[in-house]
Amino acid sequence: MKISSICGASMDLADKKEYNLEIKNHIYNLSARTHIMGILNVTPDSFSDGGDFFDLDRAVERGMEIEREGADIIDIGGESTRPGAKKISKEEEQRRVIPVIEKLSSRLSIPISIDTYKSYIAELAIKAGATVINDISGLRFDSGMGEIAAKYDVPVILMHIKGTPRNMQKDPVYSDLLKEIHTYLSESITIAMNAGIPENKIIIDPGIGFGKTLDDNLQLINNINYFHTLHCPVLIGVSRKSLIGKILNINEKERIYGTAAAVAASVMNGANIVRIHDVKEMVQVVKIIDTLKTENE
Repeated sequence: MKISSICGASMDLADKKEYNLEIKNHIYNLSARTHIMGILNVTPDSFSDGGDFFDLDRAVERGMEIEREGADIIDIGGESTRPGAKKISKEEEQRRVIPVIEKLSSRLSIPISIDTYKSYIAELAIKAGATVINDISGLRFDSGMGEIAAKYDVPVILMHIKGTPRNMQKDPVYSDLLKEIHTYLSESITIAMNAGIPENKIIIDPGIGFGKTLDDNLQLINNINYFHTLHCPVLIGVSRKSLIGKILNINEKERIYGTAAAVAASVMNGANIVRIHDVKEMVQVVKIIDTLKTENE
């Protein structure tokens, strides 16, 4: 099967592309192994770890621990995007995340990603030391986001979402799930490149759990390689999500083994980056799967 690509020429689904991500003066080969993005939510209400690291000192301590546990990138967010979540002001988001980024940027050797869809917050975060933007809207919620990423020459993660966090899980319906998400991401890539963001600084994320049913999420995990036809590295976030809870009938804090299985499947099916809470454990999972994949090549 072939499909046109915004990020490059058309390609066979079976073709492989080497992805080299430029962050500041470093180049990360995302094809050599799967990279780990550790989650640090500085929120009182995130679905899994809300309140755990809302205190500044605890957040900084956890950020340093995430690096020690083997993460390649740390993703810091100050606004919950769980289903039904309400928006917070940019002032409140600033109060939550900027002090954490300022403290961690001088202590960490790994890049810091800012998880926000607000260009105002993204710019402040970059000035405080962040070097990646993770936008759940794929540059759709704030028209200035692409300009900020291009201005500071930082990579962007473009995610698919159907609706907004507040309404995304209210009966999401697709006529052709893979095609619609592919088209959305392709359009986000075009927005990014038109803003001046180079191809080698774009990562895509099909948005597990963001306006999808259980069956939708399972279909996405089984078809990650399909999105490589966009010629951009693919990030997958399955950590502790509701699809695991629905299958196993357990709460968020009990989902580590289900997360391990979902992460393993994601890596086997083509994920270049996995975004996770339980860094130490998932580093081990990813290393095993990467080794198995290498043996099969």
